[in-house]
Amino acid sequence: MVRMVGVKLNNACMMDKELEAEIHPLKHDDKVPQSNLKNQTEKDGSFKKASRHSRFAQCRTMFFFFSLFTCLFVVFIISFIIPCPDRPVSQKTWKINYDKAVTYDFLVFKDINKDRVQDVLFLHKDDNSNNDFNISCIDEGFSSPCTFLAAVSGTNGSLIWDRPVAQDIAFIECVDSQEMDELLWCCFIVGKPGSLTAVDFYTGETLWNQSYTFGGNASVLYPFLNIPDVNDDEIQDLLFFTKSGRQIQIYLISGGTGDQVGSTHSLNLEGEVGYIMHVTKIGAYYVIFHSASSLYGYSLKELYEEITGKKSIFEEDPYLKKIINNVTHRMSPFHSSGAIRYLTNVPAKDILLVKSDACEMLDEQTLTTKWTFNTSDVVRKPVFGYYKPDALAVVLENGTDDQRKIWIVDVASGALLWSLSLSLVPRSLKTATMQTADRRSVFFFWGSSNLTGPNQMETVNFQQILYLFHPTLPDNLLEIANTTENIAAFNVLIFEESHHASYVLLTGPTNQDQPGQSEGICFFPLVCFLCWFFFFFGPSSLRNQLKKLKIQQNYFSHILQTDLSCT
Repeated sequence: MVRMVGVKLNNACMMDKELEAEIHPLKHDDKVPQSNLKNQTEKDGSFKKASRHSRFAQCRTMFFFFSLFTCLFVVFIISFIIPCPDRPVSQKTWKINYDKAVTYDFLVFKDINKDRVQDVLFLHKDDNSNNDFNISCIDEGFSSPCTFLAAVSGTNGSLIWDRPVAQDIAFIECVDSQEMDELLWCCFIVGKPGSLTAVDFYTGETLWNQSYTFGGNASVLYPFLNIPDVNDDEIQDLLFFTKSGRQIQIYLISGGTGDQVGSTHSLNLEGEVGYIMHVTKIGAYYVIFHSASSLYGYSLKELYEEITGKKSIFEEDPYLKKIINNVTHRMSPFHSSGAIRYLTNVPAKDILLVKSDACEMLDEQTLTTKWTFNTSDVVRKPVFGYYKPDALAVVLENGTDDQRKIWIVDVASGALLWSLSLSLVPRSLKTATMQTADRRSVFFFWGSSNLTGPNQMETVNFQQILYLFHPTLPDNLLEIANTTENIAAFNVLIFEESHHASYVLLTGPTNQDQPGQSEGICFFPLVCFLCWFFFFFGPSSLRNQLKKLKIQQNYFSHILQTDLSCT
């Protein structure tokens, strides 16, 4: 009996505890061990961190796709909805004609219409028949015919602008002047009778026009010299000269208004006179004249003070001040005593002196002779190019009007690098050069041959031939053009960066009493000639030769990389 009662009591106690646990569950939890509570807290924290990380990943994914779709939308808008600007197709060859016109020896190249293609600026004398801008000679105060300055597109030869600028032209030069922070390109035109006009390069509008009386027998010397601003209008000014007999008249002109600064000053030099502007290492400006067999030096400081009577802002070079005579301004004699024909600034800042019996290279600072090359009759102003990589050379034309010797001479040493004999027509065109990517130059020469009649005895006409030469193949010349027309001007240039290497011919009569045509021919594919040249005369691997001739970034590299189709 006792045992049975104990069991019942135990069962009753257990039932009471279970009931109490159901009624007060938290009281039971208080007895949970601390280790279990700690583990539970860590699990809750990890869950919260995972939740935050998941939300950050979702935001990052949403931002990525939003950016991607935004970029794709912008590309879609630009590519398909916003139209691309129309750009004229560049023609490889184009030609324009001016009936009953007279042309001049003048060609200038500049991107006038801002299409990244060089455009052509030239002169023609006409009677308004070809002027599509409805501006006649009479509108500008000239009688008909008068001289027009025209700009045509280098892309296809279309006319950009064409305006009458003078009754007749004595001299024209296009320069750039620094106006504040932008370049002001303009052409200065000396007209007949005496006038000086500045024409905007891009629009053809007249910037200013001034009348000058140079004298009946005076001739305007060239080039015009750009000098630093002297009248505080922040535009470079002009210095130019006229010659009448032994008198050299000096004019200082404001580049902004055309007004004369100060008064006219005279120099006394006899014979044929030429000059250059020379800037020394310390920044001193000197005008160096050549007359007969002597050189004469005038500092810009001295000329400015003589013209204006004011103290000059310029300085003099101590060394040149010693070697220039204070009274006669004659400079120390040089190695050769022959008559001076040409005086040229070398791109490396030395001075090349071409005389009747020799060529001398003068040091830029001391003006002493560095080397002498014997010549007899240099008939044209020298041009410069690169026969060896990065080694400047000078091209000399020696001989007579119909037979000449072409010499390429190293500028550093005076050594003869290459020579060629050519038959020429009277008043033949100048030599031109163009630098290539192997740091050499392509040289262009004009030669001639006689065309005979049916009886093979009578000469009908002269045929002018344009030759191409590259130092990579010194024993070969390539004929790239021939014509029997009278060529007034010629040049070779890059019309579009990395695209078009072309030559330009301006043909027609230059005698004002003979009506005729003035023609411009551009974008002749010179590079195809280079392909054929190296294919037939070069080594077996044309591709290797083309790689050697890749033109620099601002030359015709793109064509040379893709011109295998020319073969």
